[in-house]
Amino acid sequence: MTHVRRDIELVGVSGKHLEDPELNFDLSIDVVGLKLSGALLYEMSLRLNQPKVERSMTEIDLVHCTTIIPFATSKKMVATVHDLAFLHHPEFFTRRGNDVFRRSLKILKKRADVLLCSSQATVDDCLNEGFAPDRVRHVALGVRSTPATQNDIDLVRKKYSLPSEYLLFVGTLEPRKNLARLVSALRDRSDLPPLVIAGADGWGDIDVPNTANVQFIGHVDDQHLGAVYAGASVLCYPSLWEGFGLPILEAMAQGTPVVTSIGTSTQEVAGGAAVLVDPLSEESMRNGIDEALRNADILKQRGRERAAESTWDKTALATASIYDELASS
Repeated sequence: MTHVRRDIELVGVSGKHLEDPELNFDLSIDVVGLKLSGALLYEMSLRLNQPKVERSMTEIDLVHCTTIIPFATSKKMVATVHDLAFLHHPEFFTRRGNDVFRRSLKILKKRADVLLCSSQATVDDCLNEGFAPDRVRHVALGVRSTPATQNDIDLVRKKYSLPSEYLLFVGTLEPRKNLARLVSALRDRSDLPPLVIAGADGWGDIDVPNTANVQFIGHVDDQHLGAVYAGASVLCYPSLWEGFGLPILEAMAQGTPVVTSIGTSTQEVAGGAAVLVDPLSEESMRNGIDEALRNADILKQRGRERAAESTWDKTALATASIYDELASS
């Protein structure tokens, strides 16, 4: 945001860490640490509205909570809500997670001046949960669209021992990503490229065998992720529920055809530039992948055009205008 609105100064706030966050993360802003962390920080914020962010810094105009779990503050609050999946599919989350998310939603109803939702689907969910329309805004996410070079692709192919052709899944390994059903759909299709799974371990009972046709490469650093997308024949993203679906745009930015789920936000993010499938039907997923491979050239062009429309500058400017609105009210 500093590139498009230099009059706004951003300062990050985090829970207490044993190590300096800058050692593990590429941070573009200064970060102030609170004296608490983890579950204790969540509970103090939700139950007591303590410790307040403004105790760690002075002269702030507002607090932007970038997840559904709000930090404590008496200042004006903006909160980003990516999705309310825990209301639709509580079985995809732990008991603890469901409890914290539900209590957080109640707190946001009381404290948040504006909710930012990354998709219209989430806007609709928040309205259905009783948020007033003037407190809910649609601010879509963006994507970096620098194309990977052939050298970049060759590098990641060697680094991760990738096959010459592969289908790709990118995401945290958790139940709502529908990964087990995708693997099952591909089990008897030896004519298709193998499936490469890139993502950090998550939670839930994800029964995905590591076979000759399925390759796990774990978490991929941002510097290599674009090339992993670019080297794939198709991104397979048949998620059951998403608040946005950023891998869809990330793949499109690299000219990779996308197969994703019809309905919720994934269809919205795809914007007519992907093959849409029924995420509950293995046959639909297989047919969708076949279609994407047949129509790869068309999908590559449409995908790049769609990604070019979705920039972080647009996201930043839309967010900044809401900051202006609250700061002047």
